[in-house]
Amino acid sequence: MARYTGADCKRCRREKTKLFLKGAKCDSPKCPIEIRPYPPGEHGRARTKESEYLLQMREKQKMARIYGVLEKQFRNYYEEANRQSGKTGDNLLRLLEARLDNVVYRAGFAKSRDMARQLVKHGHFTVNGRKVDIPSFQVSENDIIEVRKTSVELTPFVVARAEAGEKTVPAWLEAIPNKMQVLVHGLPQRQVIDTQVQEQLVVELYSK
Repeated sequence: MARYTGADCKRCRREKTKLFLKGAKCDSPKCPIEIRPYPPGEHGRARTKESEYLLQMREKQKMARIYGVLEKQFRNYYEEANRQSGKTGDNLLRLLEARLDNVVYRAGFAKSRDMARQLVKHGHFTVNGRKVDIPSFQVSENDIIEVRKTSVELTPFVVARAEAGEKTVPAWLEAIPNKMQVLVHGLPQRQVIDTQVQEQLVVELYSK
């Protein structure tokens, strides 16, 4: 399976903004984008002509990188969002937010989406009592996500319980750290999703 194995911080520098791919490091003074706020590479400081296409492409790359999705899968999300009723951009964000790895991250059970993806892949979670090890699994309203009993004493989950309350959990989710559960009250509307992207630019790019 294809996956990115390079430096995450280069991705943030490429997009000229924090994508919060490295957990606590992103909030520390050691964050590379604080030290070198320009794109990586020999010509990183060179001025580039920002065409309409470039703006659309950069926004698409930023959204895909935030959620850890590669091009083929991202295109599939767009096509699914386009088939649904309502605004395609809003639908696209809702599909990405409803990924199991994103829900684990949003609930505060992992410090980054990368970490959440790894925990899901290793089979540490159940959805409605059934083991799920697919990070892209789409959660639904009233789902109950729970850490498996055999995994609750592993270090990542011990840390998550100790740090419960430090991270704001979105209103559409309810985290219960003492039970290591996440309740999905409903899928979010665009206005409550705090991901800093202009989804309309992505729609314009793919609709050409």
